[in-house]
Amino acid sequence: MTSTWKPKRDFGSILLGSSGERGLARRIRVQVLLTSSLVVANLIGALCAIGLATVGIPLPSIFLPHLWWVHFIALPIYVGMAFIVGIGWGTYSVTRELKWANEDRAPTAREAKRFRRAPRTLVRLQALLWAGAVVTFTLMYGIGEPDLIPKVFFVVAMSGAVVVAISQLLIEFSLRPVAAQVITAGYRPRRRGGVRTRTVVSWLVGSGIPLVGIILVMFFGTFRYETSKMDLFVGVIVLAAIALSTGLLLTILSSTSVTDPIRSVRNGMEAVADGDVDVDVTVYDGTELGDLQAGFNAMVGGLRERDRMRDIFGRHVGRDVAAAALDTDPELGGTERTVGVVFVDVIGSTSLAAERSPSEVVEALNTFFSVIVGSVESHRGLVNKFEGDAVLAIFGAPIALDDSAAAALSSAREIAHRLTSDVPYLSAGIGVSYGRVVAGNVGAIERFEYTVIGDPVNESARLSELAKRDPTRPLASGRALEAADSAESRRWEEAETLTLRGRSEDTVVFAARNSGADE
Repeated sequence: MTSTWKPKRDFGSILLGSSGERGLARRIRVQVLLTSSLVVANLIGALCAIGLATVGIPLPSIFLPHLWWVHFIALPIYVGMAFIVGIGWGTYSVTRELKWANEDRAPTAREAKRFRRAPRTLVRLQALLWAGAVVTFTLMYGIGEPDLIPKVFFVVAMSGAVVVAISQLLIEFSLRPVAAQVITAGYRPRRRGGVRTRTVVSWLVGSGIPLVGIILVMFFGTFRYETSKMDLFVGVIVLAAIALSTGLLLTILSSTSVTDPIRSVRNGMEAVADGDVDVDVTVYDGTELGDLQAGFNAMVGGLRERDRMRDIFGRHVGRDVAAAALDTDPELGGTERTVGVVFVDVIGSTSLAAERSPSEVVEALNTFFSVIVGSVESHRGLVNKFEGDAVLAIFGAPIALDDSAAAALSSAREIAHRLTSDVPYLSAGIGVSYGRVVAGNVGAIERFEYTVIGDPVNESARLSELAKRDPTRPLASGRALEAADSAESRRWEEAETLTLRGRSEDTVVFAARNSGADE
């Protein structure tokens, strides 16, 4: 069996956890990621410095006997101090400022402002420590051997630039979960450069500075007679290797900061394309990409609102009427249609209101109406309107049916049967008619409704009054039975012939043989 489980990537990486993670777990995760990021960045910088100082720019050599105190005393002390201050104290102070995130609450404006400063503070701290290393070791090595000043300055400065660039990208990556909380709280960070700045910095540190280094190696090697062609070759190769490796690393980190937000939007779009509009992407980026994520959420929110309004609209006027109105530009007026009409009128609603509280009456009527709506829609009819405690249903408009008369008759029998079993405390007279009506939008251009007007509507209402004598047996006009198929007609029998109230012609009235649903 193939597993369909996929790791949660709300923030673009499984390392960052999910948006549902809170409290201490999130703090530990952020602390570990920040510390690991700075350790990795500084380790890469140290390797660059060692490679450049020993192989990349071998001459003049730093391994001179009288510089032992720099190698074995000053350098370890400074590195240890930088580790404690830059990594230990730096990450601790940042996570301490994120106390609100650990308490699972939204930040205040002041706390959000402090968070926005946190990545810059850590990056500046790394830059300050490496700038201190540039000054300190340039002076120390320069005191013992002045020829080492250009070499030490370039080696430490270039390594520091690599560390700062990598640190910035990794710190932003590690703080994505907290950035998402800040943005969700309504504090969007002010963009400083955005994606373009990230790209330029990556190129500058990964390619620009190493290229400058190659130029300098060639320049100084040309004017130093003791520099051999092999020394130049090795130096260029090392600098090129550093450019390739650091450039690749920075390109990957920079592109990841771009592709992760885009991927989250793409996944969201795929979900929407599959019909799921109950989806939001986590906004964690403060650049133009964050605007893209927020824009996607706004779009999906609009789709959800549209579907909600469509659903409400369909509940008010009927699904088919709503679909027709949304597909075309609705206008006033109508067209002649031949339809089946069912009119259902509650018996004893006045006594029901007197015996029960208003909320109980509403609950009883809702149960009553749900039976009717379910039966009508199962026969592809339209519940056109609720008139107090009565219901008017239409079969054959706005959606045409092959046998609208049979659908109306079958629905009437089912309603009578279900009311007896599902709503025993309420009964109703049910009348069915059939004939030509005008179906369309009636009212004013500012406010109208879909309805049907014609003699079959009046006839079904009169028949429902007669049907109150025996609510278990719906009554139908002879026209409805003549139009229905033989299978449905056999379920009805002629009951009487009379002149309905408000009519001048006699109506042949049929009654259902039983009140059961379709067998």
